[in-house]
Amino acid sequence: MASIKEFSGRAQTGVWGLDNILSGGLSRGHVFLVEGAPGTGKTTVALQFLREGTKAGERCLYITLSETERELRDGAASHGWTLDDGITVFELLPPESLLDSEQQQSLLYSSDLELGETTKQIFEAVDRIKPHRVVLDSLSEIRLLAQSSLRYRRQILAIKHFFSRFNTTVMLLDDLTADVADKTVHSVAHAVLRLEELAPDYGAERRRVRVIKYRGTRFRGGYHDATITTGGLNVFPRLVASEHRADLQRSTFSSGIAGFDQLLGGGVESGSSTLVLGPSGTGKSLIAIVFAVAAVARGEKAALFVFDEELGLLFSRMKGIGIDLDALRRSGSLAIEQVDAAELSPGEFAHMVRKRVDEEGIKAVVIDSLNGYQAAMPEENSLILHMHELLQYLNRRGAATFMTVAQHGLVGDMRAPVDVTYLADTVILLRYFEALGSVRRAISVIKKRMGQHESTIREFRISSRGLAIGEPLEEFQGVLRGVPVYMGDTRPLLREPGA
Repeated sequence: MASIKEFSGRAQTGVWGLDNILSGGLSRGHVFLVEGAPGTGKTTVALQFLREGTKAGERCLYITLSETERELRDGAASHGWTLDDGITVFELLPPESLLDSEQQQSLLYSSDLELGETTKQIFEAVDRIKPHRVVLDSLSEIRLLAQSSLRYRRQILAIKHFFSRFNTTVMLLDDLTADVADKTVHSVAHAVLRLEELAPDYGAERRRVRVIKYRGTRFRGGYHDATITTGGLNVFPRLVASEHRADLQRSTFSSGIAGFDQLLGGGVESGSSTLVLGPSGTGKSLIAIVFAVAAVARGEKAALFVFDEELGLLFSRMKGIGIDLDALRRSGSLAIEQVDAAELSPGEFAHMVRKRVDEEGIKAVVIDSLNGYQAAMPEENSLILHMHELLQYLNRRGAATFMTVAQHGLVGDMRAPVDVTYLADTVILLRYFEALGSVRRAISVIKKRMGQHESTIREFRISSRGLAIGEPLEEFQGVLRGVPVYMGDTRPLLREPGA
């Protein structure tokens, strides 16, 4: 028996992000199981695995028991791939004698004959081609032919030992249609990878990947978000902030507005997170954008991720108060992304932010708002965990992060849909209040982990001239409740421009 050329290192899967989870890829010469319900992307992963092998000069074999060769090639074509270069497709069909009812024997079940003939054809194809990589699609057909768990296990073991003679890296696909509870192959396979598809109440389907086991190898556990696009499956490894440590020189970022910096005790620190809380319309987005614009003015780069507002409307609204976001974007200093929470998974969003920060050296990140970000989460707890890792990562990269959260209500007792105040290093609170027959806005800093800050409440105004911060409202009580009581004899409130 002729030996096949040895390849060193791990077998790369060709799936973006998956090798990161698998600590570099698949150990050569072993059997791996990829399982998942129909439509989760198993065939796509298998084709990417084989195509990656051909790039390395390996011979690859796709053995299909369920799909026809034409269906397989059509599926590959939908991603812009061809299977003619280095990949052999072996369509395993049942022998004609087994399909002929007149030639079926009465003393032996047809499944016994089919199982033996199927295994024989697989072995003959492998012996003839001597591939470095093999995909067997799918195990459900073999399980049905085996009819019992004992025969099925023996058959899988026979296949495993046969491939070990060739030092072939094998990927077995299982669509879980025969017996979901059967874990026979789990104990036989060197590693088990599960693909899942979730259907939320609204929006596109959500996909995720999990490595259940991998013998002798440390892997990134838990669920990882994934997408299937033209070009294959993409996996977004779960962000672990503790893996990204760096020694940074922290500095203070100015808002560019003197009264605001005084309120903040000089500004906000690099590598810290700031949360802007307040009811709808108080100016949360503007305050976050002010810091991004100030970063650009210092010669740094900033990024704005918008969940709630259409960009055209945001550009028009900001231009009306003297901030030309579109011009900043065209200059390359400000990256702006419109995020659709119904279409984008949390893992994909975290990757989007990381890519901007790592590749473009972003120093100010604005997430507007967490209400929209929460819509991408199945549960509130998931939002907390995702935000914790993302904020820790951004802090360690030296980026200042600004987040907004819209609270329910306008005045009086208000609540946020999710409490992330403990995650933020600085918390800025905005409020409406009524005074002298008009509705006004108040701003205060209720938390700052690094350095001192004013404990006062100041009035602020949004006009065509931008953001204006007034003096502390020392002669009012009850501003945060929305209906203050005036205790003094002066006029501490901001006057209208020109008054």
